[in-house]
Amino acid sequence: MSSLLFSLMKLRGVTLRNRVVVSPMCQYSSEDGFAGEWHFVHLGSRAVGGAGLVLSEATAVDPAGRISPQDLGLWKDEHIAPLARITRFIEEQGSVAGIQLAHAGRKASTARPWEGGKALAPDKGGWRTVAPSALPFASGDPEPEALDEAGIARVVKSFVDATVRAQAAGFRVVEIHAAHGYLLHEFLSPLANRRGDGYGGSFDGRVRLVREVVRAVRGRWPQELPLLVRISATDWAEGGWTLEDSVALSRLLAQDGADVIDCSSGAIAPGIKIPAGPGYQTPFAERIRRETGVPTAAVGLIRSAYQAEHILKTGQADLVVLARELLRDPYWPLRAARKLGADVSWPVQYTRAKD
Repeated sequence: MSSLLFSLMKLRGVTLRNRVVVSPMCQYSSEDGFAGEWHFVHLGSRAVGGAGLVLSEATAVDPAGRISPQDLGLWKDEHIAPLARITRFIEEQGSVAGIQLAHAGRKASTARPWEGGKALAPDKGGWRTVAPSALPFASGDPEPEALDEAGIARVVKSFVDATVRAQAAGFRVVEIHAAHGYLLHEFLSPLANRRGDGYGGSFDGRVRLVREVVRAVRGRWPQELPLLVRISATDWAEGGWTLEDSVALSRLLAQDGADVIDCSSGAIAPGIKIPAGPGYQTPFAERIRRETGVPTAAVGLIRSAYQAEHILKTGQADLVVLARELLRDPYWPLRAARKLGADVSWPVQYTRAKD
């Protein structure tokens, strides 16, 4: 039986060699936003390992949009060259290089996870965060500044400027990060957006910013290159963003030029209980795909080759996105191909281990 996981997927003018996607995973290992040797090895090894699409971590489009001071960035031209070295290597291995562009909003200015992850004071390298409304993420966090319309326009421009730099750096896929409680998700969710102007209130108002970003990015991103959007399909909380909202938004984003909806969930506020388990988010990808016709990517505790194959063959998603499994084993795709009976190319340097 042929493997769907190891079949080609065409997105606009880009063909992926398989349906395995390396999830954006923050490494918190940059200085002033620059990619370094750690990023080269981290991303490059996943390309050597056989993934079809290698997405960089959430990459800040503005210094104030970093989750931590050590986040990767693309807010200035000097960031291009180190990233270009990485994209060249990824493409030489037969993978496609992609980048996730992000603004952390009120969840910015925090210490790295292994340093506690708490909000940083200015004397510890922190800064004033921005958000749709002056509501802190967690009790005790500093109050963010509510963006005015001029600030919103600057956010849109920062995404566009970073997109232009991403093309110069050799990326062939861009993903807009509108999930996990960061700025664009904050505008979507009634739990974070209490605005009374045209960027708040109704569904149409709350989705306005993410639609403006997607349309603006699509206008500068080459038409032959695909654009993905990652969303939190539900807030898992009463009064928050819902799966029904995500279905409606996905239809609009497809009209705006998005090619794939990457379906994650949660993280809009602390303390929300999420019933996590293997494949717990795949129903979101399945419903959005079924009701809108938009291609989707499934992510969240996808662990085995057979599980990934099942997701695709049962029509739950078009791509599978792996994170922790690829941290444990960068060569997971090569091992999965063997389990599924798919004959895939190995790096010539490693072929003595293929059989």
